[in-house]
Order: sequence, then structure tokens, then C-alpha cells
Amino acid sequence: MTRLAQTAGLNDVQQEILSTVRDFVDKEIIPVATQLEHRDEYPAEIVEGLKELGLFGLMIPEEYGGLGESLLTYALCVEEIARGWMSVSGIINTHFIVAYMLKQHGTQEQKDTFLPRMALGEVRGAFSMSEPALGSDVAAISSKGVRDGDEYVLNGQKMWLTNGGTSSLVAVLCRSDEGHPEGTPPHKSMTTFLVEKEPGFGEVRPGLTIPGKIDKMGYKGVDTTELIMDGLRIPANRVLGGTTGRGFYQMMDGVEVGRVNVAARGCGVAQRAFELGVSYAQQRHTFGKPIAEHQAIQFKLAEMATKVEAAHAMMVNAARKKDSGERNDLEAGMAKYLASEYCKEVVEDAFRIHGGYGFSKEYEIERLYREAPMLLIGEGTAEIQKMIIGRRLLEEYRFQG
Repeated sequence: MTRLAQTAGLNDVQQEILSTVRDFVDKEIIPVATQLEHRDEYPAEIVEGLKELGLFGLMIPEEYGGLGESLLTYALCVEEIARGWMSVSGIINTHFIVAYMLKQHGTQEQKDTFLPRMALGEVRGAFSMSEPALGSDVAAISSKGVRDGDEYVLNGQKMWLTNGGTSSLVAVLCRSDEGHPEGTPPHKSMTTFLVEKEPGFGEVRPGLTIPGKIDKMGYKGVDTTELIMDGLRIPANRVLGGTTGRGFYQMMDGVEVGRVNVAARGCGVAQRAFELGVSYAQQRHTFGKPIAEHQAIQFKLAEMATKVEAAHAMMVNAARKKDSGERNDLEAGMAKYLASEYCKEVVEDAFRIHGGYGFSKEYEIERLYREAPMLLIGEGTAEIQKMIIGRRLLEEYRFQG
């Protein structure tokens, strides 16, 4: 048999890209990931390497200096990167979502201004929906943008901003009541603002503060922050798409492809956990033989491998559906839900195979054990995915009585 999580039907260019990324992960990420993670250190050299490979522009059209690749190619690259260190895939993913939103919804001037520099990694993106008082209830956003002549004045506090410090362009979702009469549903009175800023922490431009990094259980290295707007002035031409009231739909489009990438991250982490588990099981001896020869361990390995394969297949299906131009919220929700849940289970089984050594920071599985839970809540919790899946199923299987 071939190794797990192979993808049929890839062309020569896709195979070459994936081979290059896989080699980079094996040589440049895996050897240093645990050390950097334990220090909560931003992987600056790794990011520079990814820029040289062109991964920051992988899905940006060639006319803007990118590679013009598909969501499938991107998701498979994310899967490989997450196999090395999930935090690095997070750095790429948030940048990718902003670039995708610009490509799909931006004005021509916005595309011309940002996409060429984003393709080179000179401008790095982050996006911001969540707030301290809400999580999945996006319609309850209280941050607000008010028109003042040729500008908008933004006020509010945002939360869980990946790349908050290192980014230089943030897509921020705010309420904007201008042109929307009283009683307009909340999701129809939201606008995405493109906020340019200097990388770093503190006051990064007048009216905009990025406090220090949030200390997290896992998902370290990448900076996760708050974003505080206090009288932040944004030119009117930095409304994404040039028209207010479309922000909710723009963000949901971005999150939809983001869910495919979170699924890909789950697949990558699960693959690495399986690799560590199957390797350790052949080295560790008990009762006179490698533990891999004990039926109990073989059952675990069988279950782990099956979950890796199933999650990968669903992730690939969701990516291909989006690439075809079809609606894929059902497939993306299923893939994100299954991949994140299976990732947690595969990592835990690998942890159990390691026994007491899995509890030691000297072993890589300890890091994966702290990283996997983030995927259960990132880009929508399991419960949110089930709601999306359930509603879509009822649309497709409506009772005709």
C-alpha cells in the first residue's frame, strides 16, 4: 500500500509543489518546531522560507504576482505544514483568508493595492470577527464604524486575532448602520473594513492598539492578540468592495474556505501523531517484544490510520467542491467537524501509545496533545458545524408531505 493520506488526480505542478513543501517541512520545520514552541518564539526564519517558496501567494492570481493555484493545492500544502507545526499553518491561513476575500470581493483599486504585495509576503494579513463578549454569535458584534465625511470612525474591541502583531493588513468586521434603516437584520448592517497598520504591539497607528500576545495552552509561536479601536479613522475607500452592509457575507465566504484549511490542519496534525505513534510502537519493547506486536496496540494503529484516511478524504472533497464553484458549506462543515474530532482522538491514542514518555516535554507528542484542542473551536465549534450541517441537510431532504 502507499502511505496514508494520498490524493488522486493531482497534476504534475501540484505534485511538484507538494513535494517541495514536504521537503521543507521535514528539513526546516520538524527539527526546530518543538524547541520554538516551548519558547513561544515566532518562527521568523521559517516564515522567510515560506515567502521564498511563494506560499503567501499560492492562491493569488498570476496577474497579481501569485501562483494562481486552487484551494485544493493550498489545503494540501497546509496539511503538510501542519504536520510539521500547526502554528506555522495558522500564520499562512489567516493571510490566505484576507487575500481570498480581497480577490473575491475587493474593488479593483483594493486588489491592485494589496494583492501584489501580499503575494510576496510583504503585506501580511489577519482578519477579525470575534469580540470578548461573543464567540460564534457573529450577529451580536458591537464594534461600530460611523461615516464622517470621507472617512469612517471605528470604535470597539476585537478578540482572538491570529497574526495580530505581525500583520500589516487586518480585515475587521464592524456594525455600520449608515444606509440601513432601523430594524434591518444585524447581519445586513455589517461592513468589513481594511485596516492598514504597522507590525508590532502597542499603539500601531492613531486610534489602534494591539496589546501583547495572549498566553495560550498550545498554538504557540504565532501571535494571538486583542485589537482595540478608539476613534480609528479609515478612508472610505477601505470598505471592502466599496459598499457597506456586505461584511457578514464576505466574512462567511472567507470562513468557509478557512474551514477547509482548519480541516487540513487537523489532517496534518493527525498524520504526524500517527507517524510518531507507529514509530514509537516499533521501538518500545514490553514482555519480550515490540509493543507494535501486541494486538491492543495494533487495534489502536488501525483505528488511527482509518481516521487519518477518512478525514483527508472529506477535506479533499470539500476543497474540490469549492474549486468547482459550487456551494460547499455542507462539505466544509463536515470536513472541519470530522477532521478536528478525529485529530483529537488520533493524537490522544498516540499519546497513550507513548505511555509515560508522552507526558514528557522531550517527546513531540506532548506538543501535539496541547495543539489539537484549538482545532475543536477554531473557525466555529463542533456545535456550530453541526448546526450548519443539520440546516443544509433539511434543505436537501425537505419532507414533501
